[in-house]
Amino acid sequence: MVRLASSDRPDVLCLQEVPVWALDELDDWSGLAAVGEVAQRPTFGPFPLTAELGRIVTELDHGLLRSAFTGQANAVLLGPELQVVESRHVILNPFRFRRAQAGRLGLGIVPSLAWGKERRILQTVRVRRGDETLVIANTHVTGSRDKRIPDAELLRGAVFVDGLAGPDEPVLLCGDFNLSMRNSRTLADLTSPEWGFEGPTPTGIDHVLVRGSKASPPRIWPREWRALDGRMLSDHAPVEREVA
Repeated sequence: MVRLASSDRPDVLCLQEVPVWALDELDDWSGLAAVGEVAQRPTFGPFPLTAELGRIVTELDHGLLRSAFTGQANAVLLGPELQVVESRHVILNPFRFRRAQAGRLGLGIVPSLAWGKERRILQTVRVRRGDETLVIANTHVTGSRDKRIPDAELLRGAVFVDGLAGPDEPVLLCGDFNLSMRNSRTLADLTSPEWGFEGPTPTGIDHVLVRGSKASPPRIWPREWRALDGRMLSDHAPVEREVA
């Protein structure tokens, strides 16, 4: 998947649900410079695992086990013209935040407990190209039938990015939001004049929002672009945009 997504040498490639063991391989697979952040560490039930042990267990059945033992990470891959200035992250669903939001939203005990099952983060990388800097934010938001939960996380992440970026600094807010324009209040807010982001994907839950730069409309890869030997490489279609 990584080789295919990086084959046209993009300047920026944002990945989510990366197995933790794969973080060390991304540079070689892509030919790009990878900046990774671990969201959920590898575990076997309540017991921690090494990244390699998580990989070995998952080899038994990728389709069934998926990320149950490998953990998950976010990664931003960068072309040679972009120099990393700093990287940071924020946890989107820490306990105190979940508790406060559960009370505000009137969540029951089951959705409140499920919300904390897996740690979610928003990763940021400030990069420099020439005399200008750019903030790239990459996230994988909690999936839930109650869309107020991912909405709350997305807003928390957006506030973090907004505080990090300079007044006129361009921002890319990318990733799997587990939200569409049809069911997200936060997406509607972020694309209002007050927040200034534009370009949500018209359909789907993966987005590349842009603020402070001109950008082409989002393009979703068709199925034939992400297939290899008759196998679909991902259940998410990549979304790409050209940013000036």
